[in-house]
Amino acid sequence: MKPTQRGTESAKSTAATSKKAKGFTDEEKAAMKERIQELKADTEKADGESSVLAKIAKMSEPDRNMARRLHAIIKASAPSLTPRLWYGMPAYSKDGNVFFFFQPAEKFKTRYATLGFSDEANLDEGAMWPTAFALKGLTAAEEARIAALVKKAVS
Repeated sequence: MKPTQRGTESAKSTAATSKKAKGFTDEEKAAMKERIQELKADTEKADGESSVLAKIAKMSEPDRNMARRLHAIIKASAPSLTPRLWYGMPAYSKDGNVFFFFQPAEKFKTRYATLGFSDEANLDEGAMWPTAFALKGLTAAEEARIAALVKKAVS
């Protein structure tokens, strides 16, 4: 190989690696790290409800208040579900399958919290139905609607 060719290849290689790679955001990396910790805790048979309540206690308002209310609604509406953490978020599962989760607004710096349902939830209505709801607050009307959705999801 000629000296000039080697220098050209090296310059191209350096230029290609100096471009900023698009990867996971800091929030996504933190969620993955939390998930690893959750998996470790699962293998140690950690108490899921204690973990969920501890996570909720660390949230800032208004997320903390909504998460507390959701936890109470879910426990009352679907006592067969087990609270657990899922990617650092309070979640509720049965036989290891997550049915729904609460994503606080602060987790990914969004303007609203999210109540999300997995494909395990029995919410099917025709060919299209919602799988997540934005939450900015909880009134009695929203709480009643959530209770009904939770009951339907586990039916």
